[in-house]
Amino acid sequence: MKIRKNVAVSDNGFLFNPLTGDSYSVNQIGQEIIRYLKEGQSEDDIMKIITDEYMIDSNTVEKDFLDFKRMLEAYKLGE
Repeated sequence: MKIRKNVAVSDNGFLFNPLTGDSYSVNQIGQEIIRYLKEGQSEDDIMKIITDEYMIDSNTVEKDFLDFKRMLEAYKLGE
């Protein structure tokens, strides 16, 4: 998954989608995931980074990551 190039992300975790005019907020981990996606990291690499950095079990990270990804797609932030 890729984040649309025109989606703006602030340092405070606000996302702005100029396609729809909508804005959203994400927590710190959401910001990191979006940054990694914009950098072109693979989904598996992102889940491993989050698992290692926050010492969360991989099943929880995978479930939460997939939920977050579905949310990005539903709000037309990803392609």
